Amino acid sequence: MYDFLSQWSAGLSYTEFLDRFATDEQRRRWDAVFAKTALTAEQAALLKSFRRRMLVPIVAGTWCGDCVQQCPIFAQIAAANPLIEIRYFDRDTHLDIADAVRICGGRRVPTVIFLSEEGAFCGLLGDRTVTKYRELTAALDGATCPTGLVGPSAGVIQDWINEFERVQGMLRMSPRLREKHGD
Repeated sequence: MYDFLSQWSAGLSYTEFLDRFATDEQRRRWDAVFAKTALTAEQAALLKSFRRRMLVPIVAGTWCGDCVQQCPIFAQIAAANPLIEIRYFDRDTHLDIADAVRICGGRRVPTVIFLSEEGAFCGLLGDRTVTKYRELTAALDGATCPTGLVGPSAGVIQDWINEFERVQGMLRMSPRLREKHGD
């Protein structure tokens, strides 16, 4: 298994990632989607209830429509709880990480890797959630890659919340971590 923790310090915050890699037009699209992306009060309360630190490296590209649609969700998730630490890795700059998490044979983005506080691998999800694939399958005659001009659907936001909650549950139930934290 790839040692994601060894690369953690090379990751960038959401803003640093955009500052370094986005063109003005890409930044405009990301900012527009971010402004349209909001968690519900229930989603924010759930995320605030998380007790285990989560490290979440994300392989992304500022040019990618799927990243434009989903990375603002991750920024909102991270803002809800400081125990959720996210770092972005540009796919074309960090080919070693992108190759380690190939999906369907390709360097798909965004790819979200879930790690424990010590860097143990807990899961991976990318490039789209099940809701997004359902939306695309229902409209096969439309575009296959979103343009980044509209915000993500409520279903896609909920899919990501569910995945973060799934991994948090795994971390909370881990006998090793329960012993470490005395709970």
